Amino acid sequence: MLLSKVEKRFNEETMPNKLSNADLKFRAISDRTRLRIMYLLIGGEMCVCDLVDTLKVPQPTASRHLAYLRKTGLVVTQKRGLWMYYSLAPTKTTFHRKLIECLAACFKEVPELQQDKARLAKLKQAGRCC
Repeated sequence: MLLSKVEKRFNEETMPNKLSNADLKFRAISDRTRLRIMYLLIGGEMCVCDLVDTLKVPQPTASRHLAYLRKTGLVVTQKRGLWMYYSLAPTKTTFHRKLIECLAACFKEVPELQQDKARLAKLKQAGRCC
């Protein structure tokens, strides 16, 4: 029941029907946390616990941003057992493909993202939670 209320509010408040697909994707990547998530997912699929540990954000925050990215078509999920895994959605349009290419090229210029990458590498060495 709670999830449906959250999804309803999410759809009504943050994704008006008047916005184009491109507008929604630009809104999605305009947030620093969502941009960091996109950067990490370029390296491959991840579970929420790995994202939480890497980004140093609370689990509800990570889940909320992942839901936003999923609603905009930038991220897809796959459930395996108890764990939900997130990965970048396959690009279906030229715009989507070029957006991901642009982000990948620009990520090298953001120091915070390099710190996330280093934290993720340490996490992988120590053993993942799932």
